[in-house]
Amino acid sequence: MNNSTDIGEIISVRGSVVDVSFRRRLPALYSVLRTGENSDIIIEVVNHLDSQTVRGIALTSTRGLAVGDDAVDTGSPLKAPTGPNIKGRVFNVFGQTIDGKGAVDGCRWRSIHRDYVPLNRQDTSSEVFETGIKIIDVLAPLERGGKAGLFGGAGVGKTVLIMELIHNVVARYGGVSLFCGIGERCREGEELYREMEQAGVLANTVLVFGQMNEPPGARFRVGHAALTMAEYFRDDEKQDVFVLIDNIFRFIQAGMEVSGLLGQIPSRLGYQPTLATELAQLEERICNTTSGSITSVQAVYVPADDFTDPAAVHVFGHLSASIVLSRKRSSEGLYPAVDPRQSSSKMLVPQVVGKRHYELAQEIRATLATYEELKDIIAMLGIEELSQADRQAVYRARRLERFFTQPLFVTERFTGLAGRSVILEDAINGCERILNDEFSGFPENALYMIGKVDEAKKL
Repeated sequence: MNNSTDIGEIISVRGSVVDVSFRRRLPALYSVLRTGENSDIIIEVVNHLDSQTVRGIALTSTRGLAVGDDAVDTGSPLKAPTGPNIKGRVFNVFGQTIDGKGAVDGCRWRSIHRDYVPLNRQDTSSEVFETGIKIIDVLAPLERGGKAGLFGGAGVGKTVLIMELIHNVVARYGGVSLFCGIGERCREGEELYREMEQAGVLANTVLVFGQMNEPPGARFRVGHAALTMAEYFRDDEKQDVFVLIDNIFRFIQAGMEVSGLLGQIPSRLGYQPTLATELAQLEERICNTTSGSITSVQAVYVPADDFTDPAAVHVFGHLSASIVLSRKRSSEGLYPAVDPRQSSSKMLVPQVVGKRHYELAQEIRATLATYEELKDIIAMLGIEELSQADRQAVYRARRLERFFTQPLFVTERFTGLAGRSVILEDAINGCERILNDEFSGFPENALYMIGKVDEAKKL
């Protein structure tokens, strides 16, 4: 039982902002207070107003809360469950299961407020994180322990690509995948869960949701809870962990709402003055150590397509790769619909990927750019009006576009095509041989939806 020094009195309730007075001992910052009829209203302390008063943000609805009610200091911060048994389960920000399968036994609970790994424990070598997806590995390689942004609207295959990445990571690295939904629609979370279950990737995946209908305080903390679980698998189980965050902008948005509720003076465009710090506190926990790694792919919403927006600018500062999905490629049936000209990676330099890979990627981009420039002429006059060199470039570009398509494991039951995972060396060899006109005698469709390039010769 808590003694009288742990019980405070609520002196103000303004929406999600609750002020509580304590007689003697003030709760520490980030401490959790419980109040309400069944102690089901959870408040996180965020400010010490004076020697007797704390200000907190409610992580649940404050309906029914009144001035004069008691608030009990639990003496501990918000915690997340860790352990091997959390795989295959779905959690909320409080570590409670929300998949209807009951509680998880044998968990160790850890504070969600954890420091980033000190530099002397980080592995600072640059290493490519292979995904088995040709277009990503060749033109926008991910960094092991790095952060990649996934840009795409509705219906261009973002969820399918996320599930394929999870599938390939589990198969290739034997690691754990963790999906963190920040500000997700309830429908999207439910659909993702069912699709993962049917695709067979749920057993090695943990899902954590702070959904759109939840208070801003809960949405703001769900990313920290997810990373605490990921850090367990990296540091204790010595595994490679793959974290998918959808959507990182919603984290910033939740922080903006919390900041507004607390009455902080906003910075440019209404964002919280602590935007850079809050984002860094989350992002800097994603890194390599000498024993394991956390690699992250984050869906990024860019407000009004304005890449100078403060939220976008600060997110870009943390990313090592950008994967842009194209509605145009999706409409042409070129899946995965990654735009090869807009996608980029800081890893694509000779010192990291090697001279051959780097020069090949530059040649691929140049070939695709030439094709893009000639499309209008082809549409008006026909391809016959082009010079021999331009025609060759167009044929190479069209074959490359089709070679970059790939049957995915998670869509096997819809397409009837067996999924393919292609190692980087095979993907590079295929592109090189296409650019050398080795497949000029083959129809373009022979390269469509295959794995290795040699499969074209078997058709």
